[in-house]
Amino acid sequence: MFVLSRDGLPLMPCHPARARALLARGRAAVARHTPFTIRLKDRRRADAEVSGVELRIDPGSRGTGLALTETVGRTSLDGRTATVRRGLVAIELRHRGPQIHQAMVRRAGYRRRRRTARLRYRPPRFANRVRGPGWLAPSLRHRVDSVCSVVTRLRRYAPVVEIHVEENSFDIPALSTAEGRGAPAGPAPSRARSGESCAYCGASGVPLAVDHIRARARGGTDRPANLLLACVPCNQAKAARPVEEFLAHRPGRLATVLRRLRPPLGDSAAMNATKAQLLLRLAGTGVPVHSWPASLTSANRRAVGPAKSHTLDALCVGSLGSGAGDAIVRLVTGVYVFSATGRGSYARTTPDRYGFPRLVRPRRKWHQGFASGDLVRATVRNGRWAGVWTGRVSVRSTGRHSVTTPLGRFNAPHENLLLLQRADGFSYAWRSESGLAE
Repeated sequence: MFVLSRDGLPLMPCHPARARALLARGRAAVARHTPFTIRLKDRRRADAEVSGVELRIDPGSRGTGLALTETVGRTSLDGRTATVRRGLVAIELRHRGPQIHQAMVRRAGYRRRRRTARLRYRPPRFANRVRGPGWLAPSLRHRVDSVCSVVTRLRRYAPVVEIHVEENSFDIPALSTAEGRGAPAGPAPSRARSGESCAYCGASGVPLAVDHIRARARGGTDRPANLLLACVPCNQAKAARPVEEFLAHRPGRLATVLRRLRPPLGDSAAMNATKAQLLLRLAGTGVPVHSWPASLTSANRRAVGPAKSHTLDALCVGSLGSGAGDAIVRLVTGVYVFSATGRGSYARTTPDRYGFPRLVRPRRKWHQGFASGDLVRATVRNGRWAGVWTGRVSVRSTGRHSVTTPLGRFNAPHENLLLLQRADGFSYAWRSESGLAE
């Protein structure tokens, strides 16, 4: 658990049992609920011994692992000194880059439809505009911003003295060449060529079109591995349905189609595009930043023995030293899960399926001192939900807000709500480390 001094400065993290003992004796008070942080009442930073902790980061496209570790020296019976690494806190940060990308695609579809219908709308802007150095797409910039935001918050709660980051590169041209073998290329043909047939029904001698195995509406792309030739009836019958559902009655054809699919390259491209920006932003914090190859992380993980996960990889980032006996002696069994949720929407209207405004959203985000996403404690005196509940609130202008708990959602008057923590763009959860053996 995170510990703050009396003057609000970070101290060394402690075990949850010690935090409970300090709270029971009245020596500490709760400073923050998630992640759980206590503030000592009788000790200042100058009176405490703070050796500092290291922050280790394993970046990922959809999730990033972070681990706070402590490195200490250990002397054996024969007088040899070894360096051991102890895991203190593990965090799994889940990005929302795919959601941002889908929102941008949906907005572009709205605009394209309005232009096609010749409605009153601004003219199209082409992609030849000048972009500043270091520009990233919104879905990629979010990955860098969310990691830096979590790092900034951890520095408030823990005395971080070093940052270690895994740096990995992917050869996209080589991967694209490998996956493009045997995949259809070029524009969609209007007539079948000699020897070509529908991949779904096997019909030949009929007009064929290029079909997406994974429909674009379901996140599919225009990569060659996601394209095949299909006749017009099969193309229309499949539409945006999953191929597993469309070919459920033809297992042989389904197996042949699925063999064409390759792992997507978007995650690899996102890692290559954001690694330099992430290191640059972390270097701006003023804390020494060290980058390490992914091969070293894999070697450390194999030496320790646990399975692969983002949080365990973060624990293994960096050199363990060259002396005999250097090892990781403590693995964190509980993991904080930080899920990026954003801070609301800029949209002032709710669109329909065609992108036209359907409902007008209120301009006020605060009602009776609460905002959507705040962590509250609700006291319900009677009815089905009688009791005391803790959850996130969704505000209503009427003053009767909606509270979401793990067991369901209910409405409660604002007079019965107690604010515990303001919304900060993340939702928090707790899980056991899945990479450890039972």
